[in-house]
Amino acid sequence: MSKLGFLGKIFSHLVAFVLGVGLTFGSLKVMSSQAEPLVPPSTVSSQDNISLKTNNTNIAPTHTSFVNTAIARTGSAVVRIDTERTVASRAEPFLDDPFFREFFGDRFKFEAPRERQLIGQGSGFITDKTGMILTNAHVVSKADKVTVTLKDGREFEGKVTGTDEVTDLAVVRIEPQGQDLPVAPLGSSSEVQVGDWAIAVGNPVGLNNTVTLGIISTLSRSSAQVGIPDKRVDFLQTDAAINPGNSGGPLLNEQGEVIGINTAIRPDANGIGFAIPIDKAKSLKDTLAAGKQVLHPYIGVQMITLTPEIAQQNNQDPNSYFLVPEIEGVLVVRVMPDTPAEKAGIRRGDVIVSVDENQITDAAQLQSLVENSNINQNLQFKVQRGDRLIQLSVKPTQLEGLS
Repeated sequence: MSKLGFLGKIFSHLVAFVLGVGLTFGSLKVMSSQAEPLVPPSTVSSQDNISLKTNNTNIAPTHTSFVNTAIARTGSAVVRIDTERTVASRAEPFLDDPFFREFFGDRFKFEAPRERQLIGQGSGFITDKTGMILTNAHVVSKADKVTVTLKDGREFEGKVTGTDEVTDLAVVRIEPQGQDLPVAPLGSSSEVQVGDWAIAVGNPVGLNNTVTLGIISTLSRSSAQVGIPDKRVDFLQTDAAINPGNSGGPLLNEQGEVIGINTAIRPDANGIGFAIPIDKAKSLKDTLAAGKQVLHPYIGVQMITLTPEIAQQNNQDPNSYFLVPEIEGVLVVRVMPDTPAEKAGIRRGDVIVSVDENQITDAAQLQSLVENSNINQNLQFKVQRGDRLIQLSVKPTQLEGLS
């Protein structure tokens, strides 16, 4: 066709949800924080910054805020993670060309380096006295050497026991060797509400032990909305300043409890950062600590949310690829080859309206339902295909290649 149809146009504006297919519509950037912590007016005593005299006795000024208290409780458990990785370096092809060497003589008779060292830095936090550290997978993935430095200067060799690229979580172990380790108290992200205080702690751009303050801006921000649809996490959104190097560090509530793991920022915006809810990390940390694979059920479709209005606009467009039922559901825009969806008979243009009798009205809901199912579990899909309602049995398999 000479022009895209209506659905072709909205595909450029709507991020397709992907079940088990790693498409990248945005960039994941590690994070950090550089602003001075703010002290909310309600927490500042009118006696701060002055000395009072009562009965000729000087009263020392106090400088305590909830941020001070929270950092005093948890800050010492936040660590810097330095990584080293050796990667192959491809030599320039002309250096191995016999004619080139003969023509230019001995000046070029040398071997180009075949390997190079990549170094990286991120953050993490200690979760128990045995030396378990939570961080991001992208901080330590494929690292040959991991060095963990505590706030007090103590340095340990770290061992990556498990990573999960799909949730961007990792566990690193250090051996305390009889030394006492500070531990970060874990809160509950299920109790977090929009407007709650959020304190980001980490090591941005080499600036160790940086603290920034903000609020929780939004709950359950989907990975597709964040711009990293190959992940399967509903993020906490915060305006606490975070920058490269802050990845893996904790996001704290006003009591100093960890409610999230700082993970991503939007490169095209300011004051928008994202953290993995701590409840998600708590559910996976023992699996990662044991070096086991995290299971991610997968069916293999790309899809968008469909409404009657969107369907009508599509069907009225003469350049549309196909007509779709004018109903609510999830429109399948692509079926990946050799996947459970293809084997079950799902086709492009189908509208998924229910799974196991659960009505499906948007793509995020379907992705969550599949993610929370089991490998090889039979899921009963009801699909509207043209004027027919058909039922298909889909058996998810493990998402490979990202775990």
